[in-house]
Amino acid sequence: MPTAAAPDSDLYARRVLARMSDFFTDEGTPWPRRLWDIGSVLALEELWQAGHWQAHNVLSPSACDWQRNELKALIGPDKGLGDRELRKEINLLLQNSLVDPSPERRRLKEIISHVRAGYLDRWATALKVEEDKRAKPERFSRTVAAHLLDLGFSASYLKGWAATLNRSQITTVEIAEAAAELARTPARQHEVLVALEKVPRRELAEPLDHWRSKGEVVAWLKENGHDSAGIRTGGGFLYRIDALDPYSAAEQARQLLDRMVARSQYLRAHRGGVVPVPLIWVAGHRRPVPLAPPARGADVLSLVHEGHLYKVDSRRGRIDDALELAAAVNRGALAPAVAGGWAAVESLLVHADDPTPTGERSGKAIAADRMAAIIACSWPRAELTTLSHRHAPSQPDDLSRAVAASTTNREAARLVVEALEATGVEALALTKVTGYSDQAAAQRMAALLAAPRAQLNDVTKAFRVAMRRLYRTRNIILHGGATNGVALEASLRTAAPLLGAGLDRIVHASYTENLDPLDLAARAEVALQLVHGETGLTTVDLLEPPR
Repeated sequence: MPTAAAPDSDLYARRVLARMSDFFTDEGTPWPRRLWDIGSVLALEELWQAGHWQAHNVLSPSACDWQRNELKALIGPDKGLGDRELRKEINLLLQNSLVDPSPERRRLKEIISHVRAGYLDRWATALKVEEDKRAKPERFSRTVAAHLLDLGFSASYLKGWAATLNRSQITTVEIAEAAAELARTPARQHEVLVALEKVPRRELAEPLDHWRSKGEVVAWLKENGHDSAGIRTGGGFLYRIDALDPYSAAEQARQLLDRMVARSQYLRAHRGGVVPVPLIWVAGHRRPVPLAPPARGADVLSLVHEGHLYKVDSRRGRIDDALELAAAVNRGALAPAVAGGWAAVESLLVHADDPTPTGERSGKAIAADRMAAIIACSWPRAELTTLSHRHAPSQPDDLSRAVAASTTNREAARLVVEALEATGVEALALTKVTGYSDQAAAQRMAALLAAPRAQLNDVTKAFRVAMRRLYRTRNIILHGGATNGVALEASLRTAAPLLGAGLDRIVHASYTENLDPLDLAARAEVALQLVHGETGLTTVDLLEPPR
């Protein structure tokens, strides 16, 4: 992305594209700057599907009602839903239970079709006003990014698309129009080659239409301009996959391969013997795509900072079990990743004495709310710490010298808070390559300091929605026996970084204070009520023990 010295023909547009780059970066974007939510269209589709699972006793009525009521609040500012007849119809439908079958659920299905058509075009129209009347850059960038990802475009492809727009120095309205045009792009067929190093029971593969022998694999690679040197293969499969971009086609092939490898675990001889070549090739795409998918951003850095990465012995505690359960979240297959991720949350943040709310079967959703509180309390310091490292004036100033002399992240974060409170965002010299993204983060922190409880309440709601979506998705997988939920991938995409952030704080509290996860959750819940009140609790110290 551009430096702060780049021409600002449209500062709003530059900030939008910087945030899109954050959202489309698979690995490397800190969790506070990632995409925490799905788009409104997919959220409506998820709600429509929830009616089916409610009718089959997979989701409880209270869970579906909660989902519907939260959606009413979340879609309020969405310009893509129109401002007249369409929005009125949506609001009316969301006032009713949408169980399957019902007239309201049938109408919702029709409304979703109308919402999807022209969604980003309506956003483009809404932006054709003075800048002070537009939605904030953060909301617009999150809305567009979530919608494009929900449609099925890969983050890798969209990152390149956003970079191309940025080099063109286009305006805000042109960004919306380009996104709307991209959203209208139909899926096209891609030839995708998956090669195998080992092929047990080859006689079962050879009759299949998409099987290719070793010689045919090598010939295909050469015909499509790929280097076959060093590729050890016993054959492979050439799939024709409908996808929106080459990376999405490769991901679909990767999921087919995961299913094939899983089946090989049931062989008596050669158990687990299907061994793939660690690359996937897509015709027309000049570079092979790594077989290992990008990590989903669940980072638990306390394992390194507290020196516990290799401290594994015969003793096992709840933290050990939770980390093992959630290990699939980063690169595991979708269903095991969702199931294991939620199991980790539930194992740490549910107690036998928890009351069961009216209408709920188990009361386990409280674990999502507790995790959301922990994550929300860790958000300010995480972002403030990043900003302390991104402050880079051309000549050292008091803030940069003080940050350099600080010995803890807590101290560095406090210094940034003092600078923002004294001078505002202008106190920070955010001139690195991440300048526009850093400026957006500084503005979010300034807004937090101006109204801490309101801002923390907003992010807590976002985190609660993401974690409860993970719980519902887990129930659909385990109790409904379905791995084709409309929000399965999106659920993991949004929840994984948040799960990592929550686990990181739980691990830190356990190793440094011997604090139980439920006690940490209680501390977070209290902190959200007391912040910037008579106790003097600050946004930097939300998860610190009272002193």
